Amino acid sequence: MSFTLIDQATPRLHRSELAVPGSNDALFEKSAKSDADIIFLDCEDAVAPDDKEKARKNIVQGLNDIDWGAKTMMVRINGLDTHYMYRDVVDIVEACPRLDMILIPKVGTAADVYAIDVLVTQIEAAKKRTKKIGFEILIETALGMANVETIAQSSKRNEAMSFGVADYAASTRARTTVIGGVHPDYGVLTDKDSSGNRDYHWADPWMYAQSRMMVACRAYGLRPIDGPFGDFNDPEGYKAAARRAAVLGFEGKWAIHPSQIGLANEIYSPSEAEVTKARRILEAMQQAAKDGRGAVSLDGRLIDIASIRMAEALIAKADTIPQIKTSAAA
Repeated sequence: MSFTLIDQATPRLHRSELAVPGSNDALFEKSAKSDADIIFLDCEDAVAPDDKEKARKNIVQGLNDIDWGAKTMMVRINGLDTHYMYRDVVDIVEACPRLDMILIPKVGTAADVYAIDVLVTQIEAAKKRTKKIGFEILIETALGMANVETIAQSSKRNEAMSFGVADYAASTRARTTVIGGVHPDYGVLTDKDSSGNRDYHWADPWMYAQSRMMVACRAYGLRPIDGPFGDFNDPEGYKAAARRAAVLGFEGKWAIHPSQIGLANEIYSPSEAEVTKARRILEAMQQAAKDGRGAVSLDGRLIDIASIRMAEALIAKADTIPQIKTSAAA
């Protein structure tokens, strides 16, 4: 390990992140009863300009009056380039002790985060808030991606980053068919075989952006979260996108429709088989340590100190999920 040690963000279960328009308070109670780990009430893109003030008031009332249980509650404020932003922060943070996090959209530079940090810090001091509000940073522009490493280090409030594929595609002038989906023109053509035939394989146009953001998150102790998949009538497409991000190292994914919550929770939860194997790795290494060995094989494969770190991380996540923790301990 490097001599430079990075503090990890406040740990939270973050498999599914449900987006709920602040202008539609009829959805609040249903969202509170859902299985989403994190809910963000939206002041930004899901709210028309004429409804911004109404959405803000709905959110204040909803956060104060509804029982949200143990969910992490977050609000997506409007962008720093709008005149709505400061009132979003002031009105909601001052009045809502239940608020856990703020989702900051279209972050382009570290200074954007600094500006919100100053405002929130002053409100917390004035209102004597004992619970410190965390930040999730939404990377959805070329500028934000170009500065993603410095943005990740911009505030001690930073807990997570999410990838906003739709606005990112617009910012980079990418050709796209659906939000979060692939494109038939983005692929590779194999060389000809002996008969002159060639195969065409689709690829993922978002992998570079997701990978870069994920590395910035992991380097600086944040949770990488994948953004929306627009076609909520395509559960298989959603699951495929979620699995690709999970393989890269993402911890969760947005749900823009309730039907996507269970899919995200399933894909970003360790399976019982994975938990069992992780526990066996730790047991094998404990035995190896007693025997004076630094490495040992399990099921025909080498395991070492890196295996321990991976197993411990998986078990730590599983222990935050009640049904997995119970079944693993049984």
